[in-house]
Amino acid sequence: MAHVVAAARAAGLDPIVVVVPPTDELGDLDLGVIRRVVNPNPVEGLSSSVRLGIRALELDKDVDAVAILPGDQPLVRPDVIRALLVALDQSPATPFVVARYADDGAPNPIVARRSIWRLADELAGDRGFGPVLATHPELVRMVKVGGANPDIDTAADLDRLVATDPASRNVS
Repeated sequence: MAHVVAAARAAGLDPIVVVVPPTDELGDLDLGVIRRVVNPNPVEGLSSSVRLGIRALELDKDVDAVAILPGDQPLVRPDVIRALLVALDQSPATPFVVARYADDGAPNPIVARRSIWRLADELAGDRGFGPVLATHPELVRMVKVGGANPDIDTAADLDRLVATDPASRNVS
């Protein structure tokens, strides 16, 4: 999680909202200045965290879009986030901008304009906006980026990542 927050900060995102489970597994992890939102029902999947994160920003009228950065993707890079923000500026009528990684096709992170946030209320399960993006490609601008952005959901996933990319040993 710390690497994802650091990437968001390095990309210039502000404010940064981190959605945590009721047990707040982040504990005393120093993430700097962030807004911490507790998800009382994390078993509902990513969709519930997306909804809560967006709701935490609804009253902040200076926020025009939200970058959704899953905490289980520690290889996300600041340059990718910045590329999405540039693409958003270049596509004022497009509600979603999504990274598409060359090595694994991963469709994260995404940036969603405020005009589309209401769709978060219809999300279900552990795919976040994924089904909306798949069903409505006309709402999406894809940005091709190099590398990969794997999900690290288990210790075995992390072991595989470190085995293939020793530099990733420092992600958290």
